[in-house]
Amino acid sequence: MNRPFINTDFLLDTDTARHLYHDNAEHLPIIDYHCHLSPEAIAENRPFESITDLWLGGDHYKWRAMRANGVDEYFITGGASPWEKFQKWAETVPRTFRNPLYHWTHLELSTAFGIDTVLNPETAREIFDRCNERLRQPDMTPEGLMRRYNVELVCTTDDPVDDLHYHEIIARKGFPVKVLPTWRPDKAVNVGEPDVYNAYLDRLADASATDIRDYDSLIKALAKRHDFFHRAGCRLADHGLTDFPCSPAGDAEVRTIFATVRSGHRLSPEQGKKLQTALLLELCRMNHSRGWVQQFHFGPMRNVNTRAWKSLGPDTGFDTIGDYSGAAAIASFLDILDRSGQLAKSILYNLNPADNVWVAAMIANFQDGTCPGKMQYGAAWWFNDHLSGMEDQINAISAQGLLSRFVGMLTDSRSFLSYPRHDYFRRILCRMLGRDVEGGMIPVQEIDRVAGMVRDISYFNAKSYFNF
Repeated sequence: MNRPFINTDFLLDTDTARHLYHDNAEHLPIIDYHCHLSPEAIAENRPFESITDLWLGGDHYKWRAMRANGVDEYFITGGASPWEKFQKWAETVPRTFRNPLYHWTHLELSTAFGIDTVLNPETAREIFDRCNERLRQPDMTPEGLMRRYNVELVCTTDDPVDDLHYHEIIARKGFPVKVLPTWRPDKAVNVGEPDVYNAYLDRLADASATDIRDYDSLIKALAKRHDFFHRAGCRLADHGLTDFPCSPAGDAEVRTIFATVRSGHRLSPEQGKKLQTALLLELCRMNHSRGWVQQFHFGPMRNVNTRAWKSLGPDTGFDTIGDYSGAAAIASFLDILDRSGQLAKSILYNLNPADNVWVAAMIANFQDGTCPGKMQYGAAWWFNDHLSGMEDQINAISAQGLLSRFVGMLTDSRSFLSYPRHDYFRRILCRMLGRDVEGGMIPVQEIDRVAGMVRDISYFNAKSYFNF
């Protein structure tokens, strides 16, 4: 009898890989330190209406594949029924061979629903009905899924103006998974559209009870919200950037530039970069003062399809990889903070895989011996969190630094079914190390240390690195 496609040894092609995974990585808890789950959904713990709601709602990865397969938008984000949308996805799945969606789809069916049947048009109705029947069970809520995947902690992604009300509810309920906010102040730094920016500053003023009339009062407002997040358990900042700004300016010039945009006038590109640089440096100093870890996600081009953006809005599958050259700016930016002793633990994520090696090399310039792996080369992200992308990231960090100190994988997802990405990463890691041992690249006599490294990367490095 043939084994199921997703089986216990999926991707594990050597005896050593199987040992490393099954005896070391498989059963470790998950620390998902970067995701976009809804705190409201976690707090309310409501059942999911259908597999379509859980699986296809908001998943721009699947939406992009369906569009590429010629599926009309009506069956993607439009008014089609849950079954019709699922059916169109099932028709698309056999067209996704070698796309990570094929592996993810079947990992999620297997681990969440116990379904080992391959999804295609012929099996669609059976799988749709079986999933929906399973979702009626009381353990298939957000809490139930997080328990099922042995999730220990998640960090959501939250704006400084958020009141963190749902985080408070989660904490009061004694939720079995620790759920902490992450400080994501992008809107306070995105100064390009004066109307949008000033409307946001008005919201920030209300949230912080601060009259934001000048640059100094803006920093005061951000500091008050930073303190509020810290008291709520936040220990992690995240900064999403198109390209990395590093155009330092004097205090007087920064205040003048801010007054210009606050009065509703559009800044020149150079003025915008100077103000962004000043704001980001101040935010990084706040992160350091609190002992937080800070993340930098950089490199996307947003909403490149104007027609689709106007019709469907942002985050619907029309962002892409940019080709910005950022090495000099990042080096200068990190150096400014390092010179003043205010460089916090930092994780850098590049979106363009062409940047892998220089980013991996860059972090080594700012390791200072204060803790293992202070500067981290972040996990393969977004367009790169697939088999070859993870291998490339692992190879880059191995060649330029210490893979053994890497804090491991994350989901970066809005879906409660994305936790198999941690398992996928662990299998890939064990496959690579297993091949190295059996190919004579790592001595077999060191197998216990290799096993320890697998455990560390899968769980223990993150456990010790973050101040949760």
